[in-house]
Amino acid sequence: METNTQTEINGQNRNAWLFGFTPQAEIWNGRLAMIGFVAYLLWDLAGYSVLRNVLHLIG
Repeated sequence: METNTQTEINGQNRNAWLFGFTPQAEIWNGRLAMIGFVAYLLWDLAGYSVLRNVLHLIG
């Protein structure tokens, strides 16, 4: 039996919204982390740098 690795992981759709320690949950975790990272970069480019403010308070 041959499975399509592009659409299925362990017999389930890889885009399924599953909770727990499943490959699907890790895929969604990575996607949401990428969205958050890009959102922070855009926020930083707009002039609202959290890191710069924290470093200014420390130093």
